[in-house]
Amino acid sequence: MSRILITGAAGFIGSQLAYHLWKKGDDLTLIDNFSYGSEDNLIFEDHCFTDEIIRDDILNLPLINRLFEEKKFDYVYHIAGITPLPDCQMNPSKAVEVNTMGTVGLLEAARTYGIKKFIFASTSAVYENNRDFPSVEDKVEPPSLIYPNTKYTAERFCQSYADVYGMNITCMRFANVYGPHLDCLRTQPPVVGYLIRELYYGRQPVLHSTGTQRRDFVYVEDLIDLAERVQEGTGFDVVNVSTNTTVSINELAETVRRLMGKEEIAFEYVASSNYWNRYPALYEGAMPISEQALDNEVNKFTQLSNEYARKRYGWEPKTSLEEGVQATIDFSVEVLKKADKG
Repeated sequence: MSRILITGAAGFIGSQLAYHLWKKGDDLTLIDNFSYGSEDNLIFEDHCFTDEIIRDDILNLPLINRLFEEKKFDYVYHIAGITPLPDCQMNPSKAVEVNTMGTVGLLEAARTYGIKKFIFASTSAVYENNRDFPSVEDKVEPPSLIYPNTKYTAERFCQSYADVYGMNITCMRFANVYGPHLDCLRTQPPVVGYLIRELYYGRQPVLHSTGTQRRDFVYVEDLIDLAERVQEGTGFDVVNVSTNTTVSINELAETVRRLMGKEEIAFEYVASSNYWNRYPALYEGAMPISEQALDNEVNKFTQLSNEYARKRYGWEPKTSLEEGVQATIDFSVEVLKKADKG
């Protein structure tokens, strides 16, 4: 039995990881400030974490240090963060405070009190300016948007702590993750959650650009499998969590529509310049967000090599897109039904 801290434990990935490790019998400490997390994510058929989770912020350093001192963690999974890209663009100072400095605070606590391994949730968005595919861990063109910059800078601090203090740290760069508990209610959900929500309500999903842009999607249970395996890695490393395959947004949307039995609903296509129009402040001011930046984000191609994960950790993704999307639909529909009831 290991003593494990999970930050962001009420979120999509954190809650799924918590449930997996709980079933293994690990001693868990969970923390989330519920700015993006959900009570529903903490409720499983055979266990409920709602009374166990610490409802506080990773920026509360006195609390963080006390937890490390008292609990004597073996492993830390740092998943908490501000992940919606437009939220980070809207409030860059907060994004840096949470995503970057929040990571530094946890690293310092981990250094002070000693742990076996620190695992940091990073993102494939750091590859947004890469042009060679599939993207490999040791080749990153500096990103442009706020969100990937906060994560890439946090990765550099992770490497600093590994180099200077000899800590064991792995940064996991997640591709587009989907699966049960994926947020389908927020202002601008991830694309799978958005498609499910719009089709559930009989609305016409809006797809930006042509829908031919291709992305690398990985199922959450496959991610968790690798997250557990990296506990044993030593030193510092960065590992992609991906399928190394791509699917177009059109293909994804058609899969969701077919599995939901909503073939009669057509898709609407709009210009990429409208991508963040639910965040009007980004389009205002003396220097509004550029159409080129929006076009780059909408039309970017993502494909991450998973060769390193296969070679070092013996990992490979096992869930087909069809299986994963169906499981996501089944869960999300129940969430939407509950939301309808208030």
